Amino acid sequence: MSDRSTPDAPAIPHTPRLRREYRTIESMFRIWCADHHADRSAATGLCAECETLLAYAGQRLVKCPYGEDKPTCNHCPVHCYKRAQREQVREVMRYAGPRMPLHHPWQALLHVFDKLRRVEHPRTWRRRGRGQQ
Repeated sequence: MSDRSTPDAPAIPHTPRLRREYRTIESMFRIWCADHHADRSAATGLCAECETLLAYAGQRLVKCPYGEDKPTCNHCPVHCYKRAQREQVREVMRYAGPRMPLHHPWQALLHVFDKLRRVEHPRTWRRRGRGQQ
């Protein structure tokens, strides 16, 4: 039976860069959940609420218009999260981000490098494509 059979099963990206981004946000959720929620699953280390939000984040990563060139969320010109989920994820990242170097130093370092990515808005891509025809 596939782990995608439940609606809250995380959609894990297929490209290396987005898989790394998913692992980073998953680590942030684990830090947040361990410090804020007592009713965590032994299998995932996350409570039901955090599992649902992580699944949502995974779906957004899979559908990211930037693909492998995805910037970090705080540098992204496209808001792909719904407002409520964006606020929840922002709260998790604000809490877990400063703790990442202690728990996951390599992921934290790679995330800092990812913040240096320059990105154009997808509308710019479309305009450029039309201008070349």
